[in-house]
Amino acid sequence: MRVLAAMSGGVDSAVAAARAHEAGHDVTGVHLALSRNPASYRSGARGCCTIEDSNDARRAADVIGIPFYVWDMSERFHADVVEDFMAEYAAGRTPNPCLRCNERIKFAAVLDRALALGFDAVATGHYAVLRRGADGAVELHRASDDRKDQSYVLGVLTPSQLEHAMFPLGDTPKPLVREEAARRGLLVADKPDSHDICFVADGDTAGWLQEKLPDAPGTAPGPIVDESGAEVGRHAGTLGMTIGQRRGLRLGVPAADGRPRFVLDIEPVSGVVTVGPRERLAVSRIAGIRPLWASAPPAAGVPLECTVQLRAHGDEHRAVITVTAPDPIPDPTADPTAEWGLSSARVGAPVEIELLDPAYGIAPGQAAVIYDGTRVVGSCTIASTGRVTA
Repeated sequence: MRVLAAMSGGVDSAVAAARAHEAGHDVTGVHLALSRNPASYRSGARGCCTIEDSNDARRAADVIGIPFYVWDMSERFHADVVEDFMAEYAAGRTPNPCLRCNERIKFAAVLDRALALGFDAVATGHYAVLRRGADGAVELHRASDDRKDQSYVLGVLTPSQLEHAMFPLGDTPKPLVREEAARRGLLVADKPDSHDICFVADGDTAGWLQEKLPDAPGTAPGPIVDESGAEVGRHAGTLGMTIGQRRGLRLGVPAADGRPRFVLDIEPVSGVVTVGPRERLAVSRIAGIRPLWASAPPAAGVPLECTVQLRAHGDEHRAVITVTAPDPIPDPTADPTAEWGLSSARVGAPVEIELLDPAYGIAPGQAAVIYDGTRVVGSCTIASTGRVTA
């Protein structure tokens, strides 16, 4: 097969490209330039977005012996990932930009272009496993190493995208990947992993948002209140704050019982932030929108016993999901003129999730990824949650 290997400049994508090449595929490496001014996103070797990363990817391609190109995806990345991230936080939601990048950049814009150029698949260094199901369709499963599993951030992929994806590292623990990189002579063998949002300098999300959105409602100072409405502190702006946050609140009035308090609710327009005890963060019901199914969607109105994961590297929760209606509904945020190709969102009916194991600190804007054992069934965006009541 002709394979396009997305090479970030990190160790995982380099070894993935090397394995694809060694397997006999005709591999071409490509580095995605996600910013016209890389220093404005991230400085230092972080595995994404920098000039150093581009050079590391090029050197790895030279060692492997494959052609290498740089694709400028900066405008698409800024529009579909960065601006979406800012808009979500300005609306009081907590997005995951890695899911949006996988959905709209790596497995939409890149895959669409790769297929148009005659490639058969796109290979990445994600830790996940692809298998053929009994019906012959490609299934997305968790990686063998639970600590590095990235199926959650791939839960936005559709069946057509999975048919043209390759994840060569899904069956290998990360330490063995580093050892293999060293054996292959790849200089990125000891390069640190990137953990923070790639386009936020120094990992200071709140400061970055304040700089980028100086006139947004969430930049104004406002009150922090308890559940009775009594003011217990002040904040400098709700941008960057999230449901479940404990640190950095600087509350002036301690709780009567002396226990820590957490952010229970954020109102970006009025600027009111409500805090309370941890048990008030317990969630047993979730309403999900924008479902994306990795296989045939569940039948409408028929409860499905499954598990859900609500944050990257988070716990699995036993759950029952129900697709609420049989027919697709329009997405009011979608651009009807956009040409997504294989990334077509195929927006379906909302999903109701009943958690049998309560979750804590779940915020609108996060993704709920649905599993049947190790297999990814699909995902949805959390629109609202319901708290457990006594």
